[in-house]
Amino acid sequence: MNCLEKTNSTCEDTGKVSRLVTFFCLYVAQIVPMSFFSTVIPVMMRQENFSLSAIGLLQLIKLPWILKFLWSPLVDRHCDTVRDYKRWIFSSELVYAVLILAVAFLDFKTDFYGIVALIIVSFIASATQDIATDALAVLSFNRKEKSLANSMQSMGSFGGTMIGGGVLLLLFKQIGWSLLLPCLSVFVLMALSPLFMNRKIAIQPKLPHERARKADVIYFFARKKIWKQIGFLFLYYAGLIGTLAMLKPFLVDLGYDMKEIGMMSGMAGTFVGFLASFAGGMVVRRLGRHKSRVLFAVCVLMAALYFLGLSYLRPTTLFLYGGVFLLWGSYGMATIVVYTTAMDCVRPGKEGTDFTIQTVITHLSGMCVAIASGKLADHAGYHGLFLFETILALLSLVYILIVFRKEKETV
Repeated sequence: MNCLEKTNSTCEDTGKVSRLVTFFCLYVAQIVPMSFFSTVIPVMMRQENFSLSAIGLLQLIKLPWILKFLWSPLVDRHCDTVRDYKRWIFSSELVYAVLILAVAFLDFKTDFYGIVALIIVSFIASATQDIATDALAVLSFNRKEKSLANSMQSMGSFGGTMIGGGVLLLLFKQIGWSLLLPCLSVFVLMALSPLFMNRKIAIQPKLPHERARKADVIYFFARKKIWKQIGFLFLYYAGLIGTLAMLKPFLVDLGYDMKEIGMMSGMAGTFVGFLASFAGGMVVRRLGRHKSRVLFAVCVLMAALYFLGLSYLRPTTLFLYGGVFLLWGSYGMATIVVYTTAMDCVRPGKEGTDFTIQTVITHLSGMCVAIASGKLADHAGYHGLFLFETILALLSLVYILIVFRKEKETV
């Protein structure tokens, strides 16, 4: 390799790293405030003697992230160049930061409904940023690099959850509402700096006939080949979500207190998910989509079987940590192959719309499984729940082996 080739290779590697860092920061900026509000608001509501039913309804603040597919064609239609995507991301994130700052000036006791309204609007802004960010990520990385880009997305999600639901919760107890939220608002804006300074992101401008339309949400489902992917999206997390949803109650029933559970699942488990997301990206890059799909499905099945075994024992803390690590590690790796294959299924000009629809499908599937798991655990106990999760995990693996058996890709 001559000097010029070495220089070009170094420049390409530097450009790729800068793009990965840029998208990691964007995904962290989305998740940290949402994770913080989702964690601290229920605690504060309970301290103010709100009913459990009212606290349960608070989950509706996340509704914008379920409904964001409705305005995703609007973002796609008005984005042709990198500058267009940056404009949407910067403006959405600015609104996000301003609304977070506005919440800091309200009193939780007297302005509760105003706070909730501002948080919902801020989540709309955050969801819009996510649409534009996902679309730009699809266009900015080639097929081989997409798994690494999705590692940044998943790591940003896990990292943001650790910061928002862990670190900021501790700071909140020390400095309070009115001081923490302005800092959070500044953090959201600072996370935009890598995108602002990055001049190496390049995409191909869209052709006129590729412009998105409102009906593209419907046309997404009109493709025959997309239905095997939809089935995959519904099933792939199913063997994990129920266990994740009932993990904390399971640990409570085993005698662990909130501090121990927070350390075991909230911190240690999430950190393992963070690391597994990076590892998952490397595995997909090395083995290809299909082999990774199968491998990670086997990991999900092993996690389900592990908890099924634990439900018949009086497990030690060490065994529980092993289960938590296996569960979150499987989840972290599974997210990579879900996001990567979702990127593969987007139509030209509809990147934000198609990727958003697929992520929403996984959210809806997870919501259904989580609700069902609570009812099943009530009636059949943890044995029945973990057996059900094992069956779903096995079904997902069989589905992949049958439906995707003709895939021979290696990269």
